[in-house]
Amino acid sequence: MQELIAVALITILAVISPGGDFAMVTRNSYLHGRRAGVLTSLGIASAVWIHVGYTLLGVSILLLKFPTLFHFIKILGAIYLVYIGFKTFNHHSVTVDLNVSSKTLSDIEAFKNGFVTNALNPKTTLFVLSTFTQIVKPTTSIYIQLGYGAFMSIAHLIWFVFVAEVLSSPLIRNRLLKKQKYVNRFIGAILILLGGMLIFSSIPF
Repeated sequence: MQELIAVALITILAVISPGGDFAMVTRNSYLHGRRAGVLTSLGIASAVWIHVGYTLLGVSILLLKFPTLFHFIKILGAIYLVYIGFKTFNHHSVTVDLNVSSKTLSDIEAFKNGFVTNALNPKTTLFVLSTFTQIVKPTTSIYIQLGYGAFMSIAHLIWFVFVAEVLSSPLIRNRLLKKQKYVNRFIGAILILLGGMLIFSSIPF
Protein backbone atom coordinates (compact mmCIF):
# COMPACT_ATOMS: atom_id res chain seq x y z
CA MET A 1 0.00 0.00 0.00
CA GLN A 2 2.85 2.39 0.85
CA GLU A 3 4.41 1.76 -2.56
CA LEU A 4 1.08 2.45 -4.31
CA ILE A 5 0.57 5.74 -2.44
CA ALA A 6 4.14 6.86 -3.24
CA VAL A 7 3.73 6.07 -6.95
CA ALA A 8 0.36 7.86 -7.05
CA LEU A 9 1.63 11.01 -5.33
CA ILE A 10 4.77 11.28 -7.45
CA THR A 11 2.75 10.70 -10.63
CA ILE A 12 0.23 13.43 -9.81
CA LEU A 13 2.96 15.93 -8.95
CA ALA A 14 4.94 15.08 -12.09
CA VAL A 15 1.88 15.36 -14.34
CA ILE A 16 0.66 18.76 -13.13
CA SER A 17 4.10 20.38 -13.06
CA PRO A 18 4.53 22.74 -16.04
CA GLY A 19 6.67 21.63 -18.96
CA GLY A 20 6.71 20.93 -22.67
CA ASP A 21 3.58 18.75 -22.56
CA PHE A 22 1.57 21.51 -20.88
CA ALA A 23 2.78 24.14 -23.36
CA MET A 24 1.89 21.90 -26.32
CA VAL A 25 -1.64 21.19 -25.07
CA THR A 26 -2.12 24.89 -24.33
CA ARG A 27 -0.96 25.85 -27.83
CA ASN A 28 -3.16 23.36 -29.68
CA SER A 29 -6.24 23.85 -27.49
CA TYR A 30 -6.53 27.59 -27.81
CA LEU A 31 -5.35 27.84 -31.43
CA HIS A 32 -7.12 24.81 -32.89
CA GLY A 33 -9.89 23.96 -30.43
CA ARG A 34 -11.01 21.23 -28.06
CA ARG A 35 -10.60 18.28 -30.45
CA ALA A 36 -6.99 19.18 -31.20
CA GLY A 37 -6.26 19.63 -27.48
CA VAL A 38 -7.82 16.28 -26.56
CA LEU A 39 -5.95 14.46 -29.35
CA THR A 40 -2.70 16.09 -28.24
CA SER A 41 -3.46 14.84 -24.71
CA LEU A 42 -4.11 11.35 -26.07
CA GLY A 43 -0.75 11.47 -27.85
CA ILE A 44 0.97 12.41 -24.60
CA ALA A 45 -0.76 9.62 -22.65
CA SER A 46 0.15 7.08 -25.35
CA ALA A 47 3.81 8.12 -25.36
CA VAL A 48 4.02 7.51 -21.60
CA TRP A 49 3.89 3.80 -22.46
CA ILE A 50 7.17 4.14 -24.37
CA HIS A 51 8.91 5.21 -21.15
CA VAL A 52 7.13 2.53 -19.13
CA GLY A 53 7.88 -0.09 -21.77
CA TYR A 54 11.63 0.39 -22.01
CA THR A 55 11.86 0.68 -18.24
CA LEU A 56 10.09 -2.64 -17.65
CA LEU A 57 12.07 -4.31 -20.44
CA GLY A 58 15.31 -3.28 -18.77
CA VAL A 59 16.39 -1.00 -21.61
CA SER A 60 16.45 1.77 -19.01
CA ILE A 61 19.69 0.24 -17.73
CA LEU A 62 21.31 1.45 -20.97
CA LEU A 63 20.20 4.99 -20.21
CA LEU A 64 21.61 4.74 -16.69
CA LYS A 65 24.90 3.13 -17.73
CA PHE A 66 25.42 5.24 -20.85
CA PRO A 67 24.67 8.90 -20.06
CA THR A 68 25.55 9.86 -23.66
CA LEU A 69 22.46 8.01 -24.88
CA PHE A 70 20.28 9.93 -22.44
CA HIS A 71 21.89 13.21 -23.49
CA PHE A 72 21.15 12.35 -27.12
CA ILE A 73 17.45 11.85 -26.28
CA LYS A 74 17.45 15.14 -24.36
CA ILE A 75 18.94 17.00 -27.31
CA LEU A 76 16.42 15.50 -29.73
CA GLY A 77 13.58 16.54 -27.43
CA ALA A 78 15.10 20.00 -27.01
CA ILE A 79 15.42 20.53 -30.76
CA TYR A 80 11.78 19.53 -31.24
CA LEU A 81 10.63 21.97 -28.55
CA VAL A 82 12.70 24.79 -30.06
CA TYR A 83 11.32 23.99 -33.53
CA ILE A 84 7.69 24.06 -32.34
CA GLY A 85 8.52 27.15 -30.27
CA PHE A 86 9.74 29.09 -33.31
CA LYS A 87 6.68 27.97 -35.30
CA THR A 88 4.39 29.16 -32.50
CA PHE A 89 6.29 32.42 -31.97
CA ASN A 90 5.94 33.28 -35.66
CA HIS A 91 2.46 31.77 -36.07
CA HIS A 92 0.31 34.03 -38.25
CA SER A 93 -2.89 35.34 -36.69
CA VAL A 94 -5.97 33.25 -37.45
CA THR A 95 -9.61 34.20 -37.54
CA VAL A 96 -11.78 31.56 -35.90
CA ASP A 97 -15.57 31.47 -35.77
CA LEU A 98 -16.24 29.66 -32.51
CA ASN A 99 -19.78 28.91 -33.66
CA VAL A 100 -18.58 26.98 -36.67
CA SER A 101 -16.69 23.68 -36.43
CA SER A 102 -13.43 24.06 -38.32
CA LYS A 103 -10.22 22.07 -38.49
CA THR A 104 -7.03 24.07 -38.67
CA LEU A 105 -4.89 21.15 -37.51
CA SER A 106 -5.33 17.54 -38.65
CA ASP A 107 -6.12 14.87 -36.08
CA ILE A 108 -2.90 13.01 -36.92
CA GLU A 109 -0.82 16.17 -36.53
CA ALA A 110 -2.42 17.00 -33.17
CA PHE A 111 -1.80 13.46 -31.89
CA LYS A 112 1.77 13.52 -33.22
CA ASN A 113 2.50 16.83 -31.49
CA GLY A 114 1.60 15.31 -28.13
CA PHE A 115 3.22 11.93 -28.79
CA VAL A 116 6.59 13.27 -29.97
CA THR A 117 6.73 15.94 -27.26
CA ASN A 118 6.27 13.37 -24.49
CA ALA A 119 8.30 10.58 -26.09
CA LEU A 120 11.32 12.90 -26.24
CA ASN A 121 10.56 14.58 -22.92
CA PRO A 122 13.48 13.98 -20.51
CA LYS A 123 11.23 15.02 -17.63
CA THR A 124 9.00 12.01 -18.27
CA THR A 125 12.04 9.79 -18.82
CA LEU A 126 13.50 10.74 -15.44
CA PHE A 127 10.12 10.52 -13.72
CA VAL A 128 9.39 6.98 -14.94
CA LEU A 129 12.97 5.78 -14.45
CA SER A 130 13.23 7.11 -10.91
CA THR A 131 9.80 5.78 -9.95
CA PHE A 132 10.47 2.25 -11.12
CA THR A 133 14.08 2.09 -9.91
CA GLN A 134 13.79 3.93 -6.59
CA ILE A 135 10.25 3.27 -5.37
CA VAL A 136 8.89 0.13 -7.02
CA LYS A 137 10.43 -2.98 -5.46
CA PRO A 138 12.08 -5.57 -7.73
CA THR A 139 9.78 -8.16 -6.17
CA THR A 140 6.64 -6.29 -7.22
CA SER A 141 4.56 -8.34 -9.66
CA ILE A 142 4.91 -7.40 -13.33
CA TYR A 143 1.13 -7.07 -13.50
CA ILE A 144 1.16 -4.51 -10.70
CA GLN A 145 3.99 -2.66 -12.43
CA LEU A 146 1.92 -2.59 -15.62
CA GLY A 147 -0.91 -1.24 -13.48
CA TYR A 148 1.39 1.57 -12.32
CA GLY A 149 2.18 2.29 -15.96
CA ALA A 150 -1.52 2.42 -16.80
CA PHE A 151 -2.10 4.81 -13.89
CA MET A 152 0.70 7.10 -15.14
CA SER A 153 -0.77 7.13 -18.65
CA ILE A 154 -4.36 7.71 -17.48
CA ALA A 155 -3.24 10.46 -15.08
CA HIS A 156 -1.58 12.29 -17.99
CA LEU A 157 -4.69 11.86 -20.12
CA ILE A 158 -7.12 13.12 -17.45
CA TRP A 159 -5.02 16.16 -16.54
CA PHE A 160 -4.31 17.30 -20.08
CA VAL A 161 -7.87 16.69 -21.28
CA PHE A 162 -8.95 18.92 -18.39
CA VAL A 163 -6.45 21.57 -19.53
CA ALA A 164 -7.72 21.24 -23.11
CA GLU A 165 -11.34 21.58 -21.98
CA VAL A 166 -10.59 24.73 -19.98
CA LEU A 167 -8.48 26.46 -22.62
CA SER A 168 -10.80 25.58 -25.50
CA SER A 169 -13.94 26.82 -23.72
CA PRO A 170 -15.50 29.64 -25.80
CA LEU A 171 -14.99 32.37 -23.19
CA ILE A 172 -11.33 31.66 -22.47
CA ARG A 173 -10.45 30.72 -26.04
CA ASN A 174 -12.05 33.89 -27.41
CA ARG A 175 -10.01 36.03 -25.02
CA LEU A 176 -6.81 34.22 -25.94
CA LEU A 177 -7.53 34.48 -29.67
CA LYS A 178 -8.06 38.23 -29.37
CA LYS A 179 -4.54 38.48 -27.94
CA GLN A 180 -3.13 35.61 -29.98
CA LYS A 181 -0.12 37.56 -31.26
CA TYR A 182 1.15 38.01 -27.71
CA VAL A 183 -0.06 34.60 -26.50
CA ASN A 184 1.73 32.89 -29.40
CA ARG A 185 4.93 34.76 -28.63
CA PHE A 186 4.66 33.90 -24.93
CA ILE A 187 4.03 30.19 -25.53
CA GLY A 188 6.67 30.11 -28.27
CA ALA A 189 9.20 31.78 -25.99
CA ILE A 190 8.43 29.25 -23.22
CA LEU A 191 8.96 26.32 -25.61
CA ILE A 192 12.19 27.82 -26.94
CA LEU A 193 13.37 28.51 -23.38
CA LEU A 194 12.59 24.95 -22.27
CA GLY A 195 14.43 23.56 -25.29
CA GLY A 196 17.36 25.90 -24.75
CA MET A 197 17.64 24.91 -21.09
CA LEU A 198 17.69 21.22 -22.07
CA ILE A 199 20.41 21.82 -24.65
CA PHE A 200 22.43 23.88 -22.16
CA SER A 201 22.10 21.20 -19.47
CA SER A 202 23.37 18.60 -21.94
CA ILE A 203 26.61 20.46 -22.66
CA PRO A 204 29.48 18.98 -20.63
CA PHE A 205 31.56 21.51 -18.71
